[in-house]
Formats: sequence, structure tokens, C-alpha cells
Amino acid sequence: MNNAIKKVLIRPVENMQILSYQEAQQLCDGNDHGLNELLRRCALAVLNTGAKEDNGLALLEAHPDFRVNVNVKGRGIQLEIENAPANAFVDGEMIVGLQEHLSAVIRDLLYAKNEIIDNPEFDLESSFGITNAIFHLARNANLMCIDRDPNIVVCWGGHSISLEEYKYTKHVGYELGLRRFDICTGCGPGAMKGPMKGAVLGHGKQRHKGARFIGLTEPGIIAAEAPNAIVTELAILPDIEKRLEAFMRLGHGIIIFPGGAGTMEEILYLLSVLLHPQNMDVPIPVILTSSGNHKGYFEAVLEFIENALGEEARQKLTFIHDNPSRVAQLIKKGVQDVRFHRKETSDAYFYNWNLYIPFELQKPFKPTHEGIAQLKLHKNQPPHKLASELRQVFSAIVAGNVKSDGIKQIEEKGPFQIHGDPEIMTRIDNLLKTFVAQRRMKLGTENYVPCYNIITENKGA
Repeated sequence: MNNAIKKVLIRPVENMQILSYQEAQQLCDGNDHGLNELLRRCALAVLNTGAKEDNGLALLEAHPDFRVNVNVKGRGIQLEIENAPANAFVDGEMIVGLQEHLSAVIRDLLYAKNEIIDNPEFDLESSFGITNAIFHLARNANLMCIDRDPNIVVCWGGHSISLEEYKYTKHVGYELGLRRFDICTGCGPGAMKGPMKGAVLGHGKQRHKGARFIGLTEPGIIAAEAPNAIVTELAILPDIEKRLEAFMRLGHGIIIFPGGAGTMEEILYLLSVLLHPQNMDVPIPVILTSSGNHKGYFEAVLEFIENALGEEARQKLTFIHDNPSRVAQLIKKGVQDVRFHRKETSDAYFYNWNLYIPFELQKPFKPTHEGIAQLKLHKNQPPHKLASELRQVFSAIVAGNVKSDGIKQIEEKGPFQIHGDPEIMTRIDNLLKTFVAQRRMKLGTENYVPCYNIITENKGA
């Protein structure tokens, strides 16, 4: 491995210096119930911020000698890091923002395991129990601000985008910053970094103090979308489902830029929530926006949604092409509606308790060949349920493209076999071919090899 720092000693920031011997042992423990391997993966991703890589397995293989040991000292804990990426240091000192992110990793891994997952007081087998757990995770990460009106705009989109698209995300972020919005993203590069970078300038022009740049991630995806350097508040949720729910509970409006399979997964998750009958009166402004010659992504997505899920699903999404100020204006109006609704229903501004998310959307979904083959991909069900099933298709594709566990599955068992209604299968196939043609499936891949097979013949679904 080139350009590695052989050994460095780091003290975590703030309260993460104060850990018990038991917590330190958990972070060093490499067995099935320990946290060391999870810490190693997340820490490597954080310290590798800025690298042009979206393959979690490749990142681990490129740094086989990277190690993190946790030692308890009289004045707190000390991290002993071996073979760390050199780009995380300046003149031998770790970059402060990355040190903060590393401390957030330790905080969230320990809290999730000890206070949530292994705590019998939290019922993770019920819908309310999971929502309550996410609240506690977010509060422990200091993501709750009780003295602010609703102003968090969630931005989704691809981490592998063109320079023109990246500049457009910055322009939208700039318009949001001029309107003093805080930004929340999946914390990675591309469409997750651009809005934050643009908002920095907008906030600066408005002399807006205390701006927030929130990044939400999870261990399975962090290697593909390592936290960018602008993120000031990082939270690592235990799995993708809790991460997605956290976006919807904490955010007040959503802007979606072009992406790939991961962005499509987010859109389908969003629709499976918004289309549920119990959420018909809950306002959440959602805007899809693209720039220049990149209109084709959302044209294909919206065509798929309208044909697979119906006109009602299409109406939940507003599409604006190449108009950053209009995007920000509509989000501002939508967030004002959110504030009015929260006030009228006595719901918290900082956490959307009223939103109903069914348990089947909250359960962690681990893509397996057996599970994918059993998905109910047919129209003989309510649109919100079909959206949920379709979301799992794209979750599997993301896993097979970039997550280390998913990549291993594909290597061992071959591509996922996706069956269902012939019409829906044909439309999924066409949509995925569009993503491949636009080179949106995997960062830096010219000849993409699919991790899936779409079976278009009728299998009795």
C-alpha cells in the first residue's frame, strides 16, 4: 500500500475521550459480537475521504494492513492507527474535520450497540419502537435543535456525476444558502457535497451564523460514500432503513438530483411512504431537478413511476429542469406549509412523529439471492406496497455494485435473479439500461457488468 502513515496516535474529540474500559474493549474486539471490524471499515472510509472509489470491497483490499486499536489512558482513550491513508494528514497532523468524523463513528457505533440494539427497553420488532430508537440515535448525535423553525432541506442524488451536474448542485445549494436553509445529505461526494459547498457561499453572503451541514450514513454504504469534508454533523445509523427514516423524520423538504440505482432506491422508499393512505395529509415537498443535457435521467424515472405506480405517484413529485432559484423558491414555500402543519398538529419541528412508516419499510433488508427471487413485483397490490417491493430491487443492485457483502455474494453465487410481472420487468430492464448508458451505475465504469439478471417471462407472479 502506497502513501500510508505507518502509525499515528490520535485522541478523539470532546466526550469521546471519556470511554470506559468495557467500551474500549468492544472497539478492539474482533469477534462476531465486537465492533473492531465495523470500526475499521468506517474509520478507513472516513480517512479515505476524497478518493475516487465507490467499491467497499476494493477499498478494504487496497488497505489490508489498516488497523485501529483503542487504548484506555488515564486521561481518556487513545486511538492507535496503523497504515492510515496519508491524505488524511497535513504535516503529520490529522485534519480536524476528519478527526471529528472519526469521533462520530466511535460515538454512534457504541451508542447503537449498547443503548439501542442490546437494550431490551427498545422494541426493535415494532414500528413505534424503531421510530423511537431513531429519535434516540439522532438526539445522541446532537441533531435535534429545538429553537429553530423547520429549515432542513434533504438533498439526494448520485455520488458519481458529471462536472456540469456537480456545478448545478452547487448552484442549487447556493440558492438554498441565500434563504438560510440547513443542508442534510447522505454526506458523500457528488450531489451530496455540491449543495453543501454552494450553501457555504450563500450563508456567507447572508452572514448567516450557525449553519448546519448534516450527513447521515450507515456502515454498509460508508465506503462508497465517505463523509465529505464540509459535513459538520455526522451520524451513522445502524442500517439503510433507519438512515432513510431519519432523513424523513429530520428533514422538512427534499430535493433530488440525478443519480443511479441508489437514488432510485431513495425515490421508491419515499413514494412507498408518501403513497400510504395514512400520510395523505402530511406535507413533504419533493422536487426533482436536473441541469443542461441531463434531463433524460428523470424523464426515464418519471415514466417508470407513472407506468408502474400510477398517476398519483407521479403527482407526488415536482420536476424542475435547470432553474436553481425556482427550486429554492418552491422548497421555501413547501417548508412553510410543513411549519404550519406541524404547528396545527402540535408535532415537533425537529422530528416528524406524525409521519406513518409501516414496519415492513423499517425492517432491515439484507439482499440475498433467495430474498430477491421472492419479491412480489406485480400490480395486484396497493401502489405503496409495490413501491416498497421495487425499492428492494434497487437496494439489491446497490449492494451488488458497491457494498462489500453484496459484491462477495455476486462473486460466489452470480447475479441476482429478478422475477415478476412481465410488463414491470420490461420497464425495470429499460430503466436500468438507461442508467448504464448514462454511466450512472458505478463510479468510473465504462463497461459495466450487471450484478443482476432481469427475467421478463411470466413466472406466475
